[in-house]
Amino acid sequence: MDILLIGLNYKTAPVEVREKFTFSDNSTERALHLLSQTKSVVESVILGTCNRTEIYVVCDQLHTGRFYVRNFLADWFGVDKDTFQEHLYMKENVDAIDHLFRVSCGLDSMVMGETQILGQVRDAFLLAQEQKVTGTVFNTLFKQAVTLAKRAHTETGINENAVSVSYAAIELAKKIFGSFDGKHVLIIGAGKMSELTAKHLRANGSSRVTVANRTIERAQLLAEKFQGDSCTMEQLPEALLAADIVISSTGATGYVVTKEQLKPLLKQRKNRPLFMIDIAVPRDLDPQLHELDNVYLYDIDDLEGIVASNLAERTKEAERITEMIDSEIVAFTSWFQTLGVVPLIAALREKAFAIHGDAMKKIENKLPNLSERELHIIRKHTRGIINQLLHDPVVRLKELAAEKSGDEVLDVFSTIFALEEILERNAQEAAWDHGKQQHQIVREQVLAPRTGE
Repeated sequence: MDILLIGLNYKTAPVEVREKFTFSDNSTERALHLLSQTKSVVESVILGTCNRTEIYVVCDQLHTGRFYVRNFLADWFGVDKDTFQEHLYMKENVDAIDHLFRVSCGLDSMVMGETQILGQVRDAFLLAQEQKVTGTVFNTLFKQAVTLAKRAHTETGINENAVSVSYAAIELAKKIFGSFDGKHVLIIGAGKMSELTAKHLRANGSSRVTVANRTIERAQLLAEKFQGDSCTMEQLPEALLAADIVISSTGATGYVVTKEQLKPLLKQRKNRPLFMIDIAVPRDLDPQLHELDNVYLYDIDDLEGIVASNLAERTKEAERITEMIDSEIVAFTSWFQTLGVVPLIAALREKAFAIHGDAMKKIENKLPNLSERELHIIRKHTRGIINQLLHDPVVRLKELAAEKSGDEVLDVFSTIFALEEILERNAQEAAWDHGKQQHQIVREQVLAPRTGE
């Protein structure tokens, strides 16, 4: 068995390509079942977000897995394979495990360390598990990935430092106000960055928004998004009196607010702090404003400096998480490499205790006068002999299976103990049970709409 990942993300494909490979909420279940019936696929999970679409599968052969999973993507989305091949990345076994762990911890996200992806990975796994398309491997791997990501966010500060200009502005404002409850935001201009920062402030508790713009119609459009008020630039002094936070981003060639304009208003503001964010280039807010009492002025360079510093801190934390990931990979691969041993051990024990059962029947036939207690004692001690005989070979087998020549060791072991017939029978029974399960799932899907009518 091998673990295979095929996907595309914001690094490998532009948005116009990514949007063609989006699984809708109500289609993922059907996609999972179709994928589970694809040749070579044994287990599957589909992870879809706005920045990535990734197919994780356990397959019986890597080369056929690659071929048929790519075919699945092409067929499901109705896209020619040749048109998206260049945007795909494929990772196998350890590389696929490492990628999943990094994604879950937020190290592969557009904003390093973000926590939303953890919930998306968890939900993708739980949906696949609910649809019964995961098994021993992915039930273990994805639970380990989620647990690791939770621990990474708890034990490190990967998500504590803002790494976008708008979030840096929020972080600064929190240091001044502590809480945004009841705070009034004044947006000067209708720029995208101002709007984004205002959204974050509103989400953090700011209750009032006023938009000032030279064109009142544009001010009104932006104000409506926040259920706020609008005003003209001529009304700016009145707006400055009421504001607690000012975000300015206009196309003006000179200062929109100067020290001379604001200074007379401070007495009327009764020493209330005023937090001012200048995102415009050239600047909107007079740099001398910071000389005024209770006025806190920051421009785009201040914010970008904070972002760079915070990004450096996140990078340090990412290195700690990478060490955690390396340890988890070792733990998982050690477990994964011994999976092939399980059917062999089961077959060996089945054969040993079948021999034991036959021997006990012969003892009962030759010694019919033995009491139940005596038979129990004989049965118990002879089973103990078998367990002791099997113990060392099983331990050594697990150790050898983890080495590079593990597959050869398993084959030799199977031949020495003549387990081929039992292994083949058990594999057929497992395949039969899986087939019945898939048939039942498909049958339920087909009948479900009729039942609801």
